[in-house]
Amino acid sequence: MEDNKFEILTHIDSPADLRQLKTEELGKLCDELRQFIVQELSVNPGHLASSLGVVELTVALHYVFNTPDDRIVWDVGHQAYGHKILTGRRDSFKTNRKLGGVRPFPSPVESEYDAFICGHASNSISAALGMAVAAGDKRKVVAVIGDGAMSGGLAFEGLNNVSQSPNDMLIVLNDNDMSIDRAVGGMEQYLLNLDTNETYNRLRFRASQWMRHHGMLGEARRKGIIRLTNALKSVIARQQNIFEGMNIRYFGPFDGHNVVELVRILRQLKDMKGPKLLHLHTKKGHGYAPAENYKPVWHAPGKFDPETGELIKGDDTDKPLKYQEVFGNTLLELARQNPRIVGVTPAMPTGCSMNIPMKELPDRMFDVGIAEGHAVTFSAGMAKDGLQPFCNIYSSFAQRAYDNIIHDVALLRLPVVLCLDRAGLVGEDGPTHHGAFDLAALRPIPNLTICSPMNEHELRRMMYTAQLPDKGPFVIRYPRGCGCLTDWHCPLEEIPVGKGRKLSEGSDVAVLTIGPIGNDVANYIAEANSSLITLHSSLSIAHYDMRFLKPLDEDILHEVGKRFKRIVTVEDGVRTGGLGSAVLEWMSDHGYNPQIIRLGLPDNFVEHGTIAELRKIVGLDKESIMAAIAP
Repeated sequence: MEDNKFEILTHIDSPADLRQLKTEELGKLCDELRQFIVQELSVNPGHLASSLGVVELTVALHYVFNTPDDRIVWDVGHQAYGHKILTGRRDSFKTNRKLGGVRPFPSPVESEYDAFICGHASNSISAALGMAVAAGDKRKVVAVIGDGAMSGGLAFEGLNNVSQSPNDMLIVLNDNDMSIDRAVGGMEQYLLNLDTNETYNRLRFRASQWMRHHGMLGEARRKGIIRLTNALKSVIARQQNIFEGMNIRYFGPFDGHNVVELVRILRQLKDMKGPKLLHLHTKKGHGYAPAENYKPVWHAPGKFDPETGELIKGDDTDKPLKYQEVFGNTLLELARQNPRIVGVTPAMPTGCSMNIPMKELPDRMFDVGIAEGHAVTFSAGMAKDGLQPFCNIYSSFAQRAYDNIIHDVALLRLPVVLCLDRAGLVGEDGPTHHGAFDLAALRPIPNLTICSPMNEHELRRMMYTAQLPDKGPFVIRYPRGCGCLTDWHCPLEEIPVGKGRKLSEGSDVAVLTIGPIGNDVANYIAEANSSLITLHSSLSIAHYDMRFLKPLDEDILHEVGKRFKRIVTVEDGVRTGGLGSAVLEWMSDHGYNPQIIRLGLPDNFVEHGTIAELRKIVGLDKESIMAAIAP
């Protein structure tokens, strides 16, 4: 970076340095911080627009509060790049999301300034309340929630507890009317219409300070006054304030891009007793016109020219579609044929490509906001009364709907198709986003069919099969990114449930794979057999694409158990409890005793890096797989 471009930021190595600035210098620091984020992310891609939208808030929080002793708990960590840069990671920020570099989201493992882990939305209020209760009067605790996370059920559970537990925490609501796509739902509309006069808030604050100073504002009286003023405001404004109805003092909405005003407000609220909520209006991508004008793309735009805003793309000639795009186009095709089909996504229509059928069939595609558990149960309700839902959730986020899958879908054997996107390793987003646990977590649940397509044709046919009559709950999991076929559009045909396929004959070792990693294994085997360099010339390898984790193809397993002394299983999911474990259990139950080598993700959280780097680390690269096949 050019130091002369960042006259103030260059000298900020910690929030303690920031607090030495004069208030009138903060605006320039915000400009420099925003410029620094744009410059760095133009060459090292990451989450851009969300962090640009909270630059002023980030500066103000660290300026007013004594971090790291005071706690700032971030929600949806893609807001926190400015926070990382101001807390000692400015010079290392060029390694953000790279193997061994700055982590993609805040984590206490990385910095004492990162008060809590955040990668999944809506947990900040609950975590901050726990810290506030633990701290008592020792420190201040702030929860920063935004980017649509207030629609998540955990946020409401936290608010409910905040209103009843003794605490002095501050909740900052960063209201930008967005998650990744535009935020939806009644809460977003409520926040859009919610308004309280700033002068009224200032007078009320001063009055409360005077009453407290004169011993007239005990806890019971404070709550009574809140209820009274809330009732008066409801009459005047003709709108009930949900937060103050829960005994949480509400202030706002204020301009979240006026850093001097934010400092003044935060100083006023810092020592105020009882729970408080500060409502700020911000603009996602603020200060960088391209990001302001098309927010979904600029949430994580990849490389771009910082001067022009032009996105830098590679050569897409003859490049396969993403699995997500195949899903979106196939869902539209199926929905045209089957009027019972509906689609559900928790705030990810662009990411999962449900925006494709949304354009033509808006009344049959539902974005329910950041609410994965609700997405599943909402789908179950529709299925119960005759519709055929395709509910698309990112694999790691579906962990939050585990009980809903069991209790509301599987127990009644309802025909909900759960499409688990971003399954397996996802790369630079790291351990909060890897879809590592879905196969192992879902396998024990009765009534579920669980499958994973090896390529785009298989994905289309599995989607077609899932919506046929009497299939029950159907789980299809597939990875992030491009497939392997340029001719992705194929006839829609039924795949017999629980039936795999033999891809290559062999007599010495059987390799069993599930999902797209089977393409890599097939290529490795073909290359080895043709070159006779990697393997002993007499080794003969059979390869089976299992397709289904549940039910398993017992015909294939009997064949393998009878013919082979060595079996290697390969899966892009945790090794414990997944395909390898299922095969091991089945062989034991049926009296077979082959040597079984299970390849998959290890029993630890996998950090961030490129897919190729991570596969090498976890033993799913070419060398590791072939070493297991031919030791």
